[in-house]
Amino acid sequence: MRFEDEEAKKDDKPAITGAEKTLYDARMILLTGEINDKQAMRVSGLLLAMAAENAKPITLIISSPGGHVESGDMIHDMIRFVSATAPVRVLGTGWVASAGALIFAAPPRERRYCLPNTRFLLHEPRGGVGGSASDVEIQAREVLRMRARLNQIFADATGQPLARIEQDTDRDYWMLAEEARAYGLVGSIIADRTGLEAS
Repeated sequence: MRFEDEEAKKDDKPAITGAEKTLYDARMILLTGEINDKQAMRVSGLLLAMAAENAKPITLIISSPGGHVESGDMIHDMIRFVSATAPVRVLGTGWVASAGALIFAAPPRERRYCLPNTRFLLHEPRGGVGGSASDVEIQAREVLRMRARLNQIFADATGQPLARIEQDTDRDYWMLAEEARAYGLVGSIIADRTGLEAS
């Protein structure tokens, strides 16, 4: 093999085939399952790549039980970061819970959609606390700071008073699609793709 061929091979991008390519070409990202660092890297990379190509809207479809808050933060912030170039809209389906709800809340309300049978869950951050007494104290303080930050994000996203968010997230707070729309989390409930394309 010639040196030039070896260099060309190094520059080859991983092939995207089948359903992934169809979704990419349609500027859609599917995010399902646990929110973790691999998901955050994958979704953030796709958002950046699509925004770099052109300014057409990007649709993130999410169904997730939640997961790692900081991974949710990364996707949440990346949605806002690229939206200055290419607007991102989210479509909830199945269930959108915990860190999934944090991601869902990233765009403005008018760009937050869900399908009719979607369920939403808001609650305070959870996680194991262990170690020495000093470590437990530090971790507990950080959980409280995280809770305050997330409550403010949801208050801003929904228009609900912060005190209401604090009360609701003290325990698991489930909402059906219509309830989430009345709460201010969902902008529109749509039954098919035409509802998304009409926006």
